[in-house]
Amino acid sequence: MTSDAEAYCELRGAVLGLARAHSETLGERVPAAPDWRARDVLAHLAGVSDDVVNGNLDGVGTDPWTAVQVEKRRAWDIETLLADWERHGGAVDALIDATPPGTFGQLLFDAWTHEQDLRGAFEVPGNRDSAASAGAYEWAAGMLDLRDRAEGRDALELVCAGGSRVIGEPPAVGSVRMTRFELLRALTGRCSVTQLQRYEWSGAPEPDRLVFAPLFRPRVDDLAE
Repeated sequence: MTSDAEAYCELRGAVLGLARAHSETLGERVPAAPDWRARDVLAHLAGVSDDVVNGNLDGVGTDPWTAVQVEKRRAWDIETLLADWERHGGAVDALIDATPPGTFGQLLFDAWTHEQDLRGAFEVPGNRDSAASAGAYEWAAGMLDLRDRAEGRDALELVCAGGSRVIGEPPAVGSVRMTRFELLRALTGRCSVTQLQRYEWSGAPEPDRLVFAPLFRPRVDDLAE
């Protein structure tokens, strides 16, 4: 069984390889995250590792926190940027290994999300069912459950290949079937409301149940991936 540290290391290696193979297009905008260029996504990934290692976690996950990461690396050449992630990422691997499984689920979720953003920009799909995606799914489903229980929402069964997960107050009164990839992309607003409604709902579609609002909201237009 792949550990969380191994999953993060594997993901990092894949993204570093993609970045070096597409170094000439790193200045282009990323369709899934149009406010960023591909190199900005890489700067964020490197910055997360840097901040985790150095305990700079005030405002973690917020726009100002990520903006500092990108701005710090704006003038760096690409090899310096990638080497920065390699160095700090290796230190994060050791931190993950020293904690119980799932502790760094949010980090895996964020890193996998941006790997897929970059794959979309480079038109190189892959790693949709990687070990990192499995860790991301477990963390994300748990967060959805906590949110829905806190809000007293009726249970909804998330049906994905290989199993299902119930979020909200049981017993489940509805279900939605989609791939794990589709759910993970929906959570951070990488899908439109129209795309979310196309999933196989047992009752009336509830697109808002599949988005981490208010931090994210669905796209206006469909994103083909």
